[in-house]
Amino acid sequence: MSEQGRAARPYAARPYKGVPAAERRAQRRAALMEAAWDLLGTAGWRSVTVRGVSAHAGLNDRYFYESFPDVTGLLVAVVDEQAARGMAAIQAAAREAPRHMPPRTRAAVSAVFDFLAEDPRRGHVMAWEFAASPALQDRKHKIIHAIAEIFVAEVHELLDETGLPERDLRLTALTITAGLWETVASWLRGDVVTSRDHLIDYIVALLMATTALPPALNDQLSRGASGESAPALQGK
Repeated sequence: MSEQGRAARPYAARPYKGVPAAERRAQRRAALMEAAWDLLGTAGWRSVTVRGVSAHAGLNDRYFYESFPDVTGLLVAVVDEQAARGMAAIQAAAREAPRHMPPRTRAAVSAVFDFLAEDPRRGHVMAWEFAASPALQDRKHKIIHAIAEIFVAEVHELLDETGLPERDLRLTALTITAGLWETVASWLRGDVVTSRDHLIDYIVALLMATTALPPALNDQLSRGASGESAPALQGK
């Protein structure tokens, strides 16, 4: 066989101690992910460095780059994994609840708080790290949009008529989701002083109250479109 023919033959990594190369790479990637998550959720995003994560995972630095292009890529992967788990938990809780708006809403909201309580690092990241890390701020926006899409899907499944054009339904879902994200983050930081149970009750009540929103919202939107002023609020 010619030298050219030998060079064209693909290299097949040999198993090490009976473990295939692909499996070893997957194990190292998982170890780096767990190490990064632990550092992010305890020491903060600035502690997530190539050297710090590799040492925390018990790996040589050189293995970092076989799985991730840089620290930002690792942070995004870690947060996306947790977000996917959280959204799966919300959807699973909603599916298990009766097919009516009040129990579905309570199940979904309770699932959020259960998910955060299950791993204290999640609460730390939501309260502090999303706002502090430039890389995570973009992920926060994407996660909020994804949760808003769950909101829209649930509304369509449970209500025969939403009372709003699709565009405005999506705007409403996004507005509420973004606001509730900040409310829960403030509560986790201790800026909002109330019990977990009351906060869940409040969020459920707020979400249920939005079912009565369409008539008033449509009225105000039509006034705005026609240039008509809304009635002035009467002071005492």
